[in-house]
Amino acid sequence: MEKAVLITIGDEILSGNTVDTNSNFIASELKNIGIKVIQIFTISDEIDTIKNTLSEAFQLGDLVITTGGLGPTRDDKTKKALAEFFNDEIALDEVTFNHLKGYMERRGRADILERNKEQAFVPTKSIVFQNHFGTAPCMMMELDGKLSYSLPGVPYEVKPLIKDQIIPYLQEKFNLNYIHSRIVSVVGIPESILADTIEDWELALPDNISLSYLPIGTRVKLRITASGNNEEVLKQQTEDEIQKLLPLIKDNVIAVSEDKIENILAEILTERKLTISTAESCTGGELAKMITSVSGSSKYFLGGMVAYATEKKIKILNVSGETVDQFTVVSEQVAQEMAKGCQELFDTDISLSTTGVAGPGKGEDGKDVGTVFYTIRIKDQEVTSKLYMPHLERIDFMNFVSQKVIQDLVGFLISQ
Repeated sequence: MEKAVLITIGDEILSGNTVDTNSNFIASELKNIGIKVIQIFTISDEIDTIKNTLSEAFQLGDLVITTGGLGPTRDDKTKKALAEFFNDEIALDEVTFNHLKGYMERRGRADILERNKEQAFVPTKSIVFQNHFGTAPCMMMELDGKLSYSLPGVPYEVKPLIKDQIIPYLQEKFNLNYIHSRIVSVVGIPESILADTIEDWELALPDNISLSYLPIGTRVKLRITASGNNEEVLKQQTEDEIQKLLPLIKDNVIAVSEDKIENILAEILTERKLTISTAESCTGGELAKMITSVSGSSKYFLGGMVAYATEKKIKILNVSGETVDQFTVVSEQVAQEMAKGCQELFDTDISLSTTGVAGPGKGEDGKDVGTVFYTIRIKDQEVTSKLYMPHLERIDFMNFVSQKVIQDLVGFLISQ
């Protein structure tokens, strides 16, 4: 089993009202056991559409996984489509019903058991994987040695079904290879020049090791992936190749283990016993959100604030009104005073500040959309930078700036 096809069922995905995070998660989990997702379909909840897509999916891959379209009502079309496609019929599964009954009773919802009883009706040829976090079970069916799994669409139900049940089942049944990946994070070098610099190393990689370039903001993540039947050998192989790579780009590498920039920062701050705080305007708390998304961040993140209004920058962060009048609120000088005021307010070793115009309209001081100044203050030293990204939409702007600020901070700390 090497190739998988994912099918997302639901008009809410097609309309853009709901983002399909399931496919990203499932593809990542399958990749870790050596199964590559070669196609992702997003379709409406119609019987003929589901059947036609299943037919195409089985022609393309060895494994088909659907998410969504499983509800407690009698008009559930996904199960009907599965029954018709596999030439089967739907019937009450007592084991699933008993599981459902226990699930509802534990949550004090036994009064609506009958309304949800339809969830225990499944195709008779299916093998059921019970859902411990919802009412819709996962159904596995087979066609000419190929497998299909039909899951509910709620992400917090999908994740445990995939990680705790489906992945272990696939590994045991098909004796799949181990997959081991490492990330080398590179900054300060364009992707094209980076590719030229490491071309000879890349071409000399063993057949069981592949390289992927993953740009994120102004950073490039080099993902080195090895596959084989001995996990320890793969780990050593990957480490050996990384040691060959590092001398080629040593001045541009900021991490060789962690993937996310906030995790890289966490390692440095924890190791050096440094504390950090944030004063944000145009990033709207995204900086603090990223930093605190890491478990254990309370050891180094002492606090942050979103001083969106100019008067709050003045009153809470001690930004000078004269500075605002002379240079405007979106300026290098205000970013610097925000960072200093934040550092004093929270009594931290490091402070970060952002002031800018996220859009879509111009700022109160007339600055163009996409303009941002940010200051990184470490002890009594500070560096202020300017970015201008008018092409980014508001949320993308906030995310990009926050990534860039943390990335710059990591670079400064490593160079010290």
